[in-house]
Amino acid sequence: MDFEFFNVGRIIVERGGIKRLGELAREHGTRALLVHNARETGQRAQEILSSAGLSVASYVHKGEPTVTTVMQVIDLGRQSDAQVVIGLGGGSAIDCSKAAAAILANGGEPLDYMEVVGRGKKITRPSLPWIAVPTTAGTGAEATRNAVVAAPEQQFKASIRSEHMLPRLALLDAELAVDVRREVTAASGADALCQLIESYTSAKANPISDGLALEGIMRAAKSLQRVYDEPQDVEARENMAIAALLSGITLTNAGLGAVHGFAAPMGGRYPVPHGVVCAALLPHVIRANVRALRQRLPNSPVLARYSIIGPSLTGEGYISADAAIDAAVNYIAELTCYMQIPPLRQYGVKHEDIPQLVAAARKSSSMRYNPIELTEDELAGILEAAI
Repeated sequence: MDFEFFNVGRIIVERGGIKRLGELAREHGTRALLVHNARETGQRAQEILSSAGLSVASYVHKGEPTVTTVMQVIDLGRQSDAQVVIGLGGGSAIDCSKAAAAILANGGEPLDYMEVVGRGKKITRPSLPWIAVPTTAGTGAEATRNAVVAAPEQQFKASIRSEHMLPRLALLDAELAVDVRREVTAASGADALCQLIESYTSAKANPISDGLALEGIMRAAKSLQRVYDEPQDVEARENMAIAALLSGITLTNAGLGAVHGFAAPMGGRYPVPHGVVCAALLPHVIRANVRALRQRLPNSPVLARYSIIGPSLTGEGYISADAAIDAAVNYIAELTCYMQIPPLRQYGVKHEDIPQLVAAARKSSSMRYNPIELTEDELAGILEAAI
């Protein structure tokens, strides 16, 4: 088996660890570019950095990263002659800072490096040193080597991707998440769980990513509903922060699947949060994959992987593989319902849009790692069930 494994250079998991942000950033320079999407926490971070003797250029990021917003951050970084970039907030703020740090070191603009809709140029130089400080537990962007950027004109989200884009440091402080809104906790947590499951069943899975994915699945199963019910539960928040981090590591090394294959075009066309797409599609993608594997690749080892996921989620044993797989699907569907994640139709997704979405999803890099190639009818059936 041949594979490479990429990881963040340094990871700190520490409650209250944001207090160390100044000293940690100073290891890389004295002029910081801070990208954040949480005003109170952003103001606190700015004060910590300033107290440590850093000058700070601050950008308040709203919504998901677009070609325009990433370019605004790049311009601010160039004007301030930034030496270190800090992404503080959810996956959107972190991806925006990640893309900016890479382009600040390599020159040009986002579309020069974006896959599918851009010119696809390679990132050849290491990014400007950057630090990821997540405040939500979802995308795992603090541990990935790609940044997802929306191109509204093309109605598509695409990645800028390179091993040079990994952060120098991921700082996980669970206390930063206790005030996150319940709907954000639900959607981001569903994204982390989906990424762990998709990377574990990916065609590119490897022995290291397997162990990390299963650990993350068990942590998310133990803590996602708990943190939804009790937002101030710091232990549960920390479990979800670690699960999200692990999901970022595993997707970076094993890839994802059809859920995220659909997420790129759907996120570019509709105002639907990424985690909502994942929660809505995941049970139906598992069913479609299992059905296709049984029909066309009945000896595939991925079927055994799906049967392992059931006990990992529920903590129970099952008499048969079929029962274990059903348990996994039912667990995800019931959790989605419990956390009141809305159906896709509430965001304007219509049945007549399905052919276009299927065609666009086939272009996504995530689709190539789905454990089996699904037909157009199978892909359309997933969307029919999710809408």
